[in-house]
Amino acid sequence: MSFSSGVKEELSRKLPKARHCQLAECAALLGLCGTIRLDEHGQLSLLIRTENVTVARTFYMLLREAFGIRPEIRISRSDAGRRKRIYVVAVGDHGKTRRILEAVKMIDDQGEVGEDYRMIRILLLTKECCRRAFLRGAFLAAGSVSDPERFYHLEFVCPDPERAEQLVEIMGTFSIEAKTVVRKRYYVVYIKEGSQIVETLGLMGADSALMAFENVRIVKEMRNSVNRQVNCETANIAKTVSAAVRQLEDITYIRDTKGLDYLPRQLREIAELRLAAPDAPLKDLGERLDPPVGKSGVNHRLRKIGEIADSLRGGNDGSKKSKN
Repeated sequence: MSFSSGVKEELSRKLPKARHCQLAECAALLGLCGTIRLDEHGQLSLLIRTENVTVARTFYMLLREAFGIRPEIRISRSDAGRRKRIYVVAVGDHGKTRRILEAVKMIDDQGEVGEDYRMIRILLLTKECCRRAFLRGAFLAAGSVSDPERFYHLEFVCPDPERAEQLVEIMGTFSIEAKTVVRKRYYVVYIKEGSQIVETLGLMGADSALMAFENVRIVKEMRNSVNRQVNCETANIAKTVSAAVRQLEDITYIRDTKGLDYLPRQLREIAELRLAAPDAPLKDLGERLDPPVGKSGVNHRLRKIGEIADSLRGGNDGSKKSKN
């Protein structure tokens, strides 16, 4: 089972106890994967079609708990090459359908179903618990989340910009900063920030998935932190080694051409110490001097030695040192 399927499986077991939350979740499912039909005799019916059995089970349970209705369940095969199972949960009775639509505010006072019936009415979402239930239903109907071991990405696929915008606004009430992108003919509301995905999973009630996601995120952040520290230390070591090699080359060149007595006393002392301890840090070299000199003082003297070596070379070997 994929991580996303596991989240949906967990959410399908979180049936709200309060009827107002049941209606909000039911409205999300109908709004994102439902269809309302009106036949030539003016009779209403509704259904949802889904490839996910957990979505079908959740819609069935919501209708049974909130309305005492046991909808029809049908299973068919898709026309796609892999012929996936399609689950259809349908209510064919006009009176029952109208009762559901009135409760979820998808029908007006005159019994008319408008073109925007799938938009969730704000009356259903005044309570925070109802907005949480709405997000849970929206994820079941049109959501997915990537395995955190691979990358961080949670999304809802909406059929039109109005529903995508409404979803962004509802998530915004919880300080979730979702973004929207057009993918083919759909409008995708997505989150890529790990902490915001964790927050969204918590809002929907996917507590086990949240813990699994958070554990992976903590391990990845620790691993990244260690890698950054190791890379930084490796770069510093490489820089130190490179500087020491250059200093030894300069000192050796002066010794072989002019002799170390050519250098002023302070420079000669540090040159002799560097030759005696080629791997020693600058701080250690400074502590061996009498009187001791700080790291910056040692670095300054070695830089002067480099300048003298360059002067002796005549600047023809391309190894001019920085005078910072």
